[in-house]
Amino acid sequence: MLAEDVQWQVLRNYAIVDGIMVALFRRRTRPLAISATVIVIYLLIIFVPKRPDTLYGFTYVHSSYDWSQHPQKYPAPAPIKQLPTGNPRALPKIQHAFETDSSPKDVEREQVLVERRLDVRQKFLKGWNSYRKRAWMHDELTPVSGGWKDGYGGWGVTLLDSLDTLWIMGLRDEFYDAVAAAMTIDWAETDDRSFNVFETTIRHLGALLAAYDLSKEPAIVLKAIELGDMLYMAFDTPNRMPVFWMNFEEARNGELEAGNHVPSAAVASSGLEFTRLAQITGDNKYYDAIDRVAQLLDSWQNRTSLPGMWPTFFDMRSMQLDMDRSYTLGALADSLYEYLPKMYLVLGGLEPLYEKLYRDAMDTVVKSLLFRPMTPDQDDILFSGSAYATADIFNLASESQHLGCFAGGMFGMAGKLFDIPEHVSIAEKITRGCVWAYDAMETGVGPEIFNIVECHSLEPCEWDDDRWLREGDPSLKKGFKDARDPRYVLRPEAIESVFFMYRITGDQEYQEMAWRMYQSIMKATETDLAFASIENVTVTGETEKGDSMESFWLAETLKYFYLIFSSPDLISLDQYVFNTEAHPLLRP
Repeated sequence: MLAEDVQWQVLRNYAIVDGIMVALFRRRTRPLAISATVIVIYLLIIFVPKRPDTLYGFTYVHSSYDWSQHPQKYPAPAPIKQLPTGNPRALPKIQHAFETDSSPKDVEREQVLVERRLDVRQKFLKGWNSYRKRAWMHDELTPVSGGWKDGYGGWGVTLLDSLDTLWIMGLRDEFYDAVAAAMTIDWAETDDRSFNVFETTIRHLGALLAAYDLSKEPAIVLKAIELGDMLYMAFDTPNRMPVFWMNFEEARNGELEAGNHVPSAAVASSGLEFTRLAQITGDNKYYDAIDRVAQLLDSWQNRTSLPGMWPTFFDMRSMQLDMDRSYTLGALADSLYEYLPKMYLVLGGLEPLYEKLYRDAMDTVVKSLLFRPMTPDQDDILFSGSAYATADIFNLASESQHLGCFAGGMFGMAGKLFDIPEHVSIAEKITRGCVWAYDAMETGVGPEIFNIVECHSLEPCEWDDDRWLREGDPSLKKGFKDARDPRYVLRPEAIESVFFMYRITGDQEYQEMAWRMYQSIMKATETDLAFASIENVTVTGETEKGDSMESFWLAETLKYFYLIFSSPDLISLDQYVFNTEAHPLLRP
């Protein structure tokens, strides 16, 4: 038997054993599970069948280059860091305790919600069916011209990103058709010389792991392991810090080096996906890789020019995290912070480091980055700005981003998880601030980047008309300085936080906010084929469409809209943790 056949069989065995382990542990027979696992592994190693043309009912194409067999020039030093062991802690509930009454009023309300989620489902299908017909196996549909484009390796990112949305929406035929196609992806087949490690991790790998966690289809795990082994090569650098872009030739030749000016989120946001892959396969090498990054974050957290936070850009080559002086929860840094409480969750509370990193970081965010806008009605809302800090200078720009709207959900989830009531209150104010920005625009859709006239503290301030006339934009709602980037590119962050706050508080007002946002987005973005980014959210009447429908439209935005109108038991926050691409991963 060839070496690659043996490797394939080992991967297959992991998937089978995981399924058996799940079944046994669900029956709470831990000693039986352990002994049975030993027997199963022994039998699977002895009775190795020939490599089939089909696998678990799917035609399975093995990638033409097996990265698991490629020797690393800079292998991880022994001992490999192990996943935390022991029974997961009894963590606080994140979701609101929803009642299950069946009064006439509740029945009427449920009918409204049924109609809303069916509408979301139909809009999803419109986009999905156009992708299926016109861009199948390519990365994206171009929703105006009706063509396709590849920008993520040509590995069908929209197909993969949509897998768990298909499952969640009950579209099982479409799900299995998509899985069958996904099993034929060859990660070595691409016209690109390199790929974005961060985007491939959150979109492709995250999607496969969530699809497996929902469906328990073993073939999906094998495709995830193939990809995981390719992504693991990004850590084959002299200091074991990951590269931002992985060049295939350099990886094969052992020439990769971590970058000296890379986005902090890009190199510090693989934790959830690599940890879940380690949990499913039992291979600790994935966890070892990302733990080394977490330890680096810990060592620098209180040594930057804004202690508690990390700058927007890192020098990972020298492992100096204080080279930059800019700080934000927005673009280029966002998911670094988002993943801190989520890593605590996916590890069952067994690694306290992530709580410490979160608490220290958010202490600084609350003191230094959050601001209240000056509005005529003294709205009780907050936004996150961007700061520049040195030993002698601190400047806060009251510029906010649609990307930063994720922070409402993060503060709310972590506030419940770590018993910080103040953070749940902050979460509501950030979330309502993002909805306020939506309502302020002519289209009812929030802009990509905007500046606001700020109060000088987090407390309400009196409206100053003279200041508004000096600083504000008279064409926008009072409170805005400008809509510096007026586009809407189908982003999910605002509805993400609205969804989280509904699930956390049980307040139906968030469902009404969501419906208002949804109707506005549909009106502004719909094309004959699907849905498109728009150039300007401040215009009246017809919007100018861009020929782009990013995969996160189907993977995140429409998923969150569907879930907020669904039963709270569907993907409960007490059972799953969402990665930054909204892929739900099982919690232990």
